[in-house]
Amino acid sequence: MARVRYGARTEAEIGAARTASSRLPDIWSTGVVAVWESDPDAVAAVLPPPLKPTGRPLVRVNISKVDLPGYPLGAGSFAVAAAHDGVEGWYPLVMPMTHERALIGGREVFGEPKKLGEVTVERDGLVVRAALARHGIEFVEVRGAVSGALPLPEPTQKTDFYFKFLPAVDGSGFDADPVLVHCVRNEKVRGLERITGDVVLRESMYDPVADLPVRELVGITLGEKTTDQKGRVVERVSGQALLPYIHQRYDDPQQILDGPPEGSV
Repeated sequence: MARVRYGARTEAEIGAARTASSRLPDIWSTGVVAVWESDPDAVAAVLPPPLKPTGRPLVRVNISKVDLPGYPLGAGSFAVAAAHDGVEGWYPLVMPMTHERALIGGREVFGEPKKLGEVTVERDGLVVRAALARHGIEFVEVRGAVSGALPLPEPTQKTDFYFKFLPAVDGSGFDADPVLVHCVRNEKVRGLERITGDVVLRESMYDPVADLPVRELVGITLGEKTTDQKGRVVERVSGQALLPYIHQRYDDPQQILDGPPEGSV
């Protein structure tokens, strides 16, 4: 009988896939990072407990292109500064990805708030433009010009905070208490330039980042970097406390309450 492809994989096949994923070479991306101070009350308002604001109400947008062989990827992150249990890091609100593979792995394994979207990173001479768009709305645009090279930073570790959960089958909350994930990224940079420019936030009912306005621009850079990441569950959190923030993950929060119509497939 010909192999049934939806059938079980062998232990050897599973092991080979695991080994291949652990041997990936450094993958370099080219991206724009903008950081600004926003309204402290707005930053605090988007943080689910037990996350807390840091001493500075920072917002960061990262917009990158990754030249994977035969599989170019656009990736973005819009995050606010946050702290948990003595660790300072970033809490992403939305992470647009241009391909399903990057989206599924991040959401299902780490709990990342990834969504399919459009990512633009363009350079024409000294002029640079980067943007994130979904549903035909370019809700973040960073634009400017290269104004000089910057010294390369030492390899660094950065932490992102995610909440991993499964909405309950009966629509009553969650199937089990959500978990808080610390995702540690080791970052190396091989090229970095200063950008003189600005950040434009546009109104979108799907990605309402305009609620976190640019009060004071800290800086914009264009760089080449590579990162790896490892996540760990640090604690289970109250589903009741997280539920008011669940809409951050979905374009329409009602969709988690929608079961399939009777008789559908």
